[in-house]
Amino acid sequence: MHFFYIGYMRFATNKFIICGQHNFIISTFAVVTALQLKEFIIKFIKFGLVGFLGMLIDFGVTYFIKEILKGHKYLANGLGFAIAASTNYILNRYWTFHSKNPNIGTEYTQFIVVSLFGMAINMGVLYYIHNNKKKNFYFAKLVATGVTLIWNFTANAFFTFA
Repeated sequence: MHFFYIGYMRFATNKFIICGQHNFIISTFAVVTALQLKEFIIKFIKFGLVGFLGMLIDFGVTYFIKEILKGHKYLANGLGFAIAASTNYILNRYWTFHSKNPNIGTEYTQFIVVSLFGMAINMGVLYYIHNNKKKNFYFAKLVATGVTLIWNFTANAFFTFA
C-alpha cells in the first residue's frame, strides 16, 4: 500500500507512485512502472479505438438530433455523449480492460460518473471554443472530445477498472 498527500490530506492507494520525499503524484503517463509498458500502450490504443467508435456514435447521434430532428444543439450533444458513453463502457469493460469485476452495476456507475465529469469537461471546452472563440460547432466538438479522452482514460484506468 502506497500513501500520497494532497495538502494535509492523506490517501492510501496501490495505484499511485510517489516520488520519494517530494509528496507529489507522478502524472498518469509516467505511472507506467505500475503497469508493464507494453500492456499500458495496448490499453491506451484500445481505449482510443473504443473512443473513436464512441466519437462516431456521439457525432452521429448529435447530427441526427440537431440537423434531422432540429433539436437544440446542446441537448443533441448531451444525448450523443450519453449514448456513446454507455457503448464505450461495454467495449472497454470486455475488450480494453478485461474486467472480471462481478459488481457490474457499481463498475458501470463509476464509469458513468467518470463520463459525467468528462461530459462537463466536454461541454465546457465545446462552449468556450464555439461561443467565445467563434469556431465551427463540430470543430469545437472535435477539440472537446480530444481533451475529454485524456481525462477519461486516466480516470477509468486508475479508478473504474483498477
